[in-house]
Amino acid sequence: MQFDGILLVDKPQGMTSHDVVDVLRKVTGLRRIGHTGTLDPRATGLLVMCLGQATRLSQYLSGLDKTYEGAMQLGVTTRSHDLDGEVVEERPVDPGLTREGLQAVCNRFIGDIQQVPPMVSAIKIGGKRLYKLARQGQEIERPARAITVHAFTVTRWEPPYADLIVSCTSGAYVRTLCHDAGQLLGCGAVLSRLRRTRVGNYDIGGALSLDAFQSPETVEQRLVSMDNALDLPVVIVDRTQEQMIRTGGTVSGQDIESAASGHTGLVQVKSKRGKLIALALTCPSAAGPRIQPKSVFAP
Repeated sequence: MQFDGILLVDKPQGMTSHDVVDVLRKVTGLRRIGHTGTLDPRATGLLVMCLGQATRLSQYLSGLDKTYEGAMQLGVTTRSHDLDGEVVEERPVDPGLTREGLQAVCNRFIGDIQQVPPMVSAIKIGGKRLYKLARQGQEIERPARAITVHAFTVTRWEPPYADLIVSCTSGAYVRTLCHDAGQLLGCGAVLSRLRRTRVGNYDIGGALSLDAFQSPETVEQRLVSMDNALDLPVVIVDRTQEQMIRTGGTVSGQDIESAASGHTGLVQVKSKRGKLIALALTCPSAAGPRIQPKSVFAP
């Protein structure tokens, strides 16, 4: 069987993202399997897995925006910003706090913000994973990172728990959003539940639970073709141009069919049959679009 494509998996609670990779390797016998964005063991939901040649697409999928459903618990602060961490402080929640008041605080995090990641994270500083330093009882200064929060919505408020929908750029920590909101409220808060429901255009509705993948046939049937995996402008080339692209040559000309007219940046190069040939950089020129291959895929 040829396992080159994208697989949508609904990760169960209690497993790491790498555990999911190991399960799929055993089912398929394939080593080249990766994921496009880690979920903490406590979290559930959508993992976009890349199999075979599609592992070369992972860098273009891992940076996609993500949407989560979850809950935060007010009145408690932990080192990890979720319920797995050591409790640092417990404080009473204002009995007069309303859903509207809580939403007003959450709204302060919407937009382009700077977020300091938690100590309990896989980020490397000075060549060392932060979570390993945290296990040793260390806490070091972490530089803030630019993220964008599109939505931080309170859908239900039953003190001390608030149900949430969060939409944000890749690299944002939802548990840290909860922590920071709790600090503004003065009572502290932690993430108590998290489920990823969307990665870019991929939705949890298109995923199967991990235990549904019991055979190579099931995996093959559920693979999203590499031809349809990316949401990027498309350039169509003929057979002569295809051969030039496959050997790393630059193609340009008015006769190139392009959905990227005037576009500068990354595009998908496809054959007239719709097969993905390469990812390339394109820029407009007087002679027509100029296509320089960046990643070329085997036929």
